[in-house]
Amino acid sequence: MISVKEAKKIIGQNIPERKTRILPLKEAFGHTTAEDIYSKYDIPNFSQSSMDGYAIRFEDKDLKLKISGEMQAGSTKQFHLEKRNACRIFTGAPLPIGADTVVMQEKVLIENGYLTVNDNELEKGLHVRNAGSDAKKDNVAIRSGSYLSAAAIGYLAGIGCTEVKVFTAPSVSLILTGNELVRPGENLGFGQVFESNSYQLESVLKQCGITTIKSFWVKDDPSEVGKMLHLAISKTDIVILVGGVSVGDYDFVIDATKQCGVEQKFHKIRQKPGKPFYFGTKGEKLIFGLPGNPSSALTCFYLYIAPLLSKMIKRPAITERTNATSTSSYGKKPGLTHFLKATYENGKVTPLHAQESYRLQSFAEANCLMILPENSEGCKKDDEIEIILLK
Repeated sequence: MISVKEAKKIIGQNIPERKTRILPLKEAFGHTTAEDIYSKYDIPNFSQSSMDGYAIRFEDKDLKLKISGEMQAGSTKQFHLEKRNACRIFTGAPLPIGADTVVMQEKVLIENGYLTVNDNELEKGLHVRNAGSDAKKDNVAIRSGSYLSAAAIGYLAGIGCTEVKVFTAPSVSLILTGNELVRPGENLGFGQVFESNSYQLESVLKQCGITTIKSFWVKDDPSEVGKMLHLAISKTDIVILVGGVSVGDYDFVIDATKQCGVEQKFHKIRQKPGKPFYFGTKGEKLIFGLPGNPSSALTCFYLYIAPLLSKMIKRPAITERTNATSTSSYGKKPGLTHFLKATYENGKVTPLHAQESYRLQSFAEANCLMILPENSEGCKKDDEIEIILLK
């Protein structure tokens, strides 16, 4: 068995070359930019008003100004503002040539076609959006490696962008093994359990930004496991086998990986839950073996696969490490790193009941994992410990 730290290092050393593709802007949400994006224009490409009011020359603010002309949003004709004049203007409209300031319509007095400014706090340039203030022509608008949020998509549309080069999310196959599994909704017979791993793993894969997910079920048959693994490796970038990774008489995953020419990087980690976790590669394909117990499978995913996916597609991580104060004591024997389902609030963390690897009810309540180091004997109340927040 290897340590948690060693396992993370080995996985990190086997990240394949990142792939990219061009997407229409409307399809790029949730992806990450794979190159710097430059603006082709000054945005806005003209100085414009940010208020309904009157455009003036600031030097004329203390004079009685003649109202001459009007500028609406969408005006395409330029207007030259003479000295001692003001121009009626509306939000988004181009600023007249010669004007440099906009006075809010509530801050003026108008009599017989003349305007008097009534704003002691007026400053030069107030309520004016200068040309190029949001983006400058030929300058970087968004850096490579930026996450394309809704606001980022809107910003790129606002500078005239129609497509973007992004990092491509890998395709993933889930292979679920086990004679005891039945689908939710079917009758549950003696010796059977409802299959839940595909539901939770498909959900968290989608949270990680994975859109191409194929799920397969196979019985505990070495030939069937091998055939399915061979097919999955040929069709997708990452294969996650669930169940059958231990050393029982009906655990055939490890033999199947050998038959398919997978190079084993490690098998078994000094941790609880999830000790029989497996990782191997075949070319640039990544193969993981998760324990069948749902809590163990999900814990291993959060610890190893989720961070890997974040690095591969440069997407914000769905986990975050921080420190917290334990509200209670929890004892363990040295030898394994323990990851406890827990709740975190206001800097304090509380381990939950039902830490067994098959128990998902407590995991459904958890918003973090407490980390009890390999050589520790656990923690005491008020100890500061490291936790992994689950987003």
